Amino acid sequence: MTSENNDNIGLIIVAAGSGKRAGGEIPKQYQNLAGIPVLKHTLNALLPYFPSKNIRVVINEDHREHYEAISSGLNLPEPVSGGATRQESVFNGLSAFETAALNETNLPDYVLIHDAARPFVNKEIIAGITERLHKGAKGVIPAIQIVDTLKYAEDGIINHTVPRDNLYKVQTPQGFVFKELLEAHKNEVNFEHTDDAAVMEANNWQMMLSKGHENNFKITTSDDFKKAEHMIMNRLSDIRVGSGFDVHRFEAGDTVTLCGIDIPFSQKLMGHSDADVGMHALTDAILSAIAAGDIGTHFPPSDEKWKGAPSETFLRHASNLVTERGGMISHAGITLICEAPKIGPHKDAMRARIADILNIDIDRVSVQATTTEKLGFTGRGEGIAAQASATVRLP
Repeated sequence: MTSENNDNIGLIIVAAGSGKRAGGEIPKQYQNLAGIPVLKHTLNALLPYFPSKNIRVVINEDHREHYEAISSGLNLPEPVSGGATRQESVFNGLSAFETAALNETNLPDYVLIHDAARPFVNKEIIAGITERLHKGAKGVIPAIQIVDTLKYAEDGIINHTVPRDNLYKVQTPQGFVFKELLEAHKNEVNFEHTDDAAVMEANNWQMMLSKGHENNFKITTSDDFKKAEHMIMNRLSDIRVGSGFDVHRFEAGDTVTLCGIDIPFSQKLMGHSDADVGMHALTDAILSAIAAGDIGTHFPPSDEKWKGAPSETFLRHASNLVTERGGMISHAGITLICEAPKIGPHKDAMRARIADILNIDIDRVSVQATTTEKLGFTGRGEGIAAQASATVRLP
């Protein structure tokens, strides 16, 4: 199933919530999961099956900067501003389709509503929903039958056992005939429902179930993040380690740039770009891990385009190549070899800068420093060398 089959289906991704139960300084949909924001995982899971022009992501305007960073290059329509509740946010997404349509014939025939924090939605779930919609269903909900014994309790005391027959836990995406869902939302503006199926039920529409999947859970707590990362790690079973090495000599100057940090010094490093020897070594280590040549292959020093270029350009490129292959960088280590300048006071700033560029947690980045006990060109203070390693996980 590809996006060509779903040209008449709109997709709304609800990403306007605060996600406070997950902890962290930013909403859960923008927090990293195995090095990639949750919402980006969700978009990557859905984009193969829906034309980008048919997608509306509903966001909180306070989080637009986070969203723009995630959606860059995906060619998605302008995001929709969310409301005070999930129901309002979905209604805003539906209204965005209605506003964009020149007339009713340009409205989607169907629409799927999906939670941003469900990054493991798969092709089978989507197909089960869309097939039932095309066969005449007004609404379809992926669900899993309850198998655990259920108890009703008050104040920690069990009152009675709840029969589990015919009980299901529901998931998203939930699919509907577009016009019916839009009309139902307009009728329910003064009522609050927990999902779109409930909005339709309140308007006397009959909903159908389709097969969900246990992996299609909603990330809500910090424990859910751990579970999700474990799932991703199991999927990325091709573990590779690459190494890189680089050298730059000193020349007249007053600043040395190492791992993205400018350090005042009596000299600077000579090079075609900004001569960041640490980033160059790490870039080569990542390229080595995925067998994609070296830094000179991608950024030839003979090309004046790269003269004076910041080395983070090279490092981001190598990182993006890993992401494009569906992989992640699980560790990066750099050892700087020099007599001076002193590296120790700058290590944490270097680690933070590398982590930011690679979009991984800082505890996955190591920066070390050593000398050669006055031996060799580094011992004589003629330049700086760096060696690096990178661990990459691929599907």
